[in-house]
Amino acid sequence: MQILLDFLRRYNYLFLFILLEGISLTLLFQFNNYQGSVWNTAANESAAKANETYASLEAYFKLGDINALLTTENTKLQQENAVLRAALDSATHDTTFTERKVRQELAGFQLLPARVVSNGVRRGHDGYLVINRGRKDGVRPEMGVVGGGGVIGIVYLVGENYALIIPVTHTKSSISCRVRGKNYFGYLQWDGGSTRMAQLDDVPRYAKTRAGNVIETSGYSSVFPPGIFVGRVHKVSNSSDGQSYRLDIVLGTDFANLRDVNVVVTPYKAEIRQLQEKADSLQ
Repeated sequence: MQILLDFLRRYNYLFLFILLEGISLTLLFQFNNYQGSVWNTAANESAAKANETYASLEAYFKLGDINALLTTENTKLQQENAVLRAALDSATHDTTFTERKVRQELAGFQLLPARVVSNGVRRGHDGYLVINRGRKDGVRPEMGVVGGGGVIGIVYLVGENYALIIPVTHTKSSISCRVRGKNYFGYLQWDGGSTRMAQLDDVPRYAKTRAGNVIETSGYSSVFPPGIFVGRVHKVSNSSDGQSYRLDIVLGTDFANLRDVNVVVTPYKAEIRQLQEKADSLQ
């Protein structure tokens, strides 16, 4: 208390000056229209700029949540489009058991939002992605990962809080894909070149495929539902053995600017795996 009193006594003239200055300015702006209008204008502009800055900061910090939501919604729309295409096809053709099974499985897939925390994808290098979801969140090996641009990769290793993803831009990656609307399928692989390009191998030579055709997941595995966008055909060429086509695909996913993703979760995966293991044991 004594220290405070000593401080006030030491600077009493300064405090008195500030008080009198404040009273003078108040009288000046209150009883003089011109000075008052200048003060009000400056005060309003300062308040507006402060509010604008606050709104910009608030919007910036919300962008992450908004982007994650848009990524999830975009993936859901791709799933809905696949269902609608299957329904349209079944309206003009006899619905087979396979078509009904695909639609049933598609309805069972769920999306788990995640964020990329480490991105090692680059040209000429087998890089990996790390996401901030792990075993405690329900992530398991061999689950598919998709984003707003389409297919991203497959879960490879899972920790308690994080998971390692093998992207489609990895030379060990191989994903079953098809040409949309034609049902010609092959295996999407990467030759180690540009991270915006991949190759679809083993496409039958009788397949009528051209540049611009959409490539999507085939659904012939428990990893991805059918109809998820992968990319578009850039060029059609012969395979090395000349027995099939190789398609150069422009990928929908921009790995250089990848952040928000979704892990594809299906309740049927364990059952499908058990059936596959039993089938392998018969060989």
